[in-house]
Amino acid sequence: MFNLEQYGQQIAFISDRGDQISYHDLQQIANQIGDLSLRHGLLFCLSQNTLTSVVGYVAALQNHLPVVLLDASQERTILLYLIDTYHPEYLWLPDTVASLDDYSAIFRFGDYTLLQKNTISHSFESINPQLAVCLTTSGTTGSPKLVRLSQQNLLANAQSIVEYLHLDATERPLLTLPMYYSYGMSIINSHLLVGATILLSCQTIHQPSFWSFLQNQKATSFAGVPFTYETLLKYRFFRMSLPHLKTLTQAGGKLNADIVRQFGEYAQDNDKRFIVMYGQTEASPRMAYLPYSMTIQKPSSIGIPIPGGTLEIQDESGHTIHDILKDGELIYKGDNVCLGYAQTRLDLAKGDDNHGVLHTGDIAHKDADGYFYITGRLKRFVKVWGNRCNLDTLEQQIKTITPHCACVGRDDLIVVFLTETSLQSQVLDHLSRLTHLHPSAFHVQIIREIPYLMSGKVDYSSLYKYIS
Repeated sequence: MFNLEQYGQQIAFISDRGDQISYHDLQQIANQIGDLSLRHGLLFCLSQNTLTSVVGYVAALQNHLPVVLLDASQERTILLYLIDTYHPEYLWLPDTVASLDDYSAIFRFGDYTLLQKNTISHSFESINPQLAVCLTTSGTTGSPKLVRLSQQNLLANAQSIVEYLHLDATERPLLTLPMYYSYGMSIINSHLLVGATILLSCQTIHQPSFWSFLQNQKATSFAGVPFTYETLLKYRFFRMSLPHLKTLTQAGGKLNADIVRQFGEYAQDNDKRFIVMYGQTEASPRMAYLPYSMTIQKPSSIGIPIPGGTLEIQDESGHTIHDILKDGELIYKGDNVCLGYAQTRLDLAKGDDNHGVLHTGDIAHKDADGYFYITGRLKRFVKVWGNRCNLDTLEQQIKTITPHCACVGRDDLIVVFLTETSLQSQVLDHLSRLTHLHPSAFHVQIIREIPYLMSGKVDYSSLYKYIS
C-alpha cells in the first residue's frame, strides 16, 4: 500500500519510549513477515501507540493481510469473544497479553509477537480480497460489528487529507489518539504517504511528559477531539510557547462554536492553522473540512467536502434539498466510503454494499456559500409533549454555560447530566427559554464526571442507565 523504500533512511516513527525506525527498515521488517509465507487470512492487531505495535499494522498492509485494529488494553473476555466470532488466523499482540490456546509464535519484534493459529479452518476465499482494514464502530470493542475498509478506501482518503492539509516530508505529527480509532489511523496513513516522521505517544495531555515529548521532538501538528480542546483551555494552552507547532486539527464530534472561534483567533495571531474536520469511520474517516481561513467567520460549520468527495442534503423521501438552511440527512459520496459492515466471519466475504454512497445519519443544512452545518443526529431526537427536540442542539446550548455536560432522553423526558450542582438552576432556565418548555420537561442529574469513550466522544450508552 505504501512505497516506503522511496524515503530510504528518513525516520518513519519515533516513540515516547525513545525508539525509532526508518522507512527502509520498516519495509525490511514487512518483508521479513512476508517471507514467512503466511497462509492468507485475517490478522488481529492489538494496538498501542508504540513502535512495535504500528510496525505490525504497516506490515499487514504491505503484505495485503486484512487486519482488525483492536485496543490492546481491552478485557480478555472481549478479545476471546471477538476471536470466537471472527476466527483470525493471526494475532499481533504485546507481551502484556497472555498467550492464547491454539496459537503459536512465528515472529517477534521487540515486545510484540506474531501468533499463527495451529489449525486453520477458514480459507482465504472466505475473505473479500479487497478488504484491508476492519475497525470497530462505536469506539469500544465490546460490539462485534466492524466497518470493512478496502485499500482503495484508505488510499483515497489519505491522498485527500494530504491534499487539503498540504502535507509533505517535513511534517512531524504527534499521534496521541489511539491508532485503532479511525482518526488516529488516518494520521498514520496520510503521513506515511509523504515520508513524514510520525511521533507516537501513549501519554495524555494531562501528563507533563506529553508536553516534554511534543517540544523536544519539535512536533509540527497535533490532533484532538472536542474534549481535548475543552481541556486545553483549562491548561492555558494559549500561553504556551510552541514555536514548531504549526497545525491543530479537530474531529471526532462537534466542538462548541465559541471554542472553535477562540482557537481560530489564537492560530491566526500565532501563525498557525486550526482546522475543524468532519468524518465517520465508515468514510475512512474524513468527509469534510473547514479551511482555516474560515474558522473565525464560520465556527459552527463542518466546512466543505474533501477533495474527491461530495456532500448533499436529502429529505425523508431521498430527494436532494437545494434550499439553503433547510435541514435534511447529510449524504456523502466518494471513493473512501467503506465496503459495508461485518458481524461474523462470513461477512468478510461480502463485496461493496455501499458503492461509494454513505447515509451519515447526521441532520445538516448548508449556507449560501456552500458550507455545511451539522444540527443533530437522526437518532438523537425525542418528542417532549409533542415538541421535537434535538438533543445535540440542546447539549451545544448548555456548553455555552459549561463544557461538562451531556444530554440523553426518551419521549417526554430529557435528562441533562452536569458535574456542578451550582449550575442546575441556570441550565434549566436557559433550556426553558430556548425550547419554550416548562423546566419540568428536563431532569438534571449530577454525576462526578461525564463518561467518555477512548475515541474522546461522550459515552451516551452508559448514561441511559439513569433513565428508568
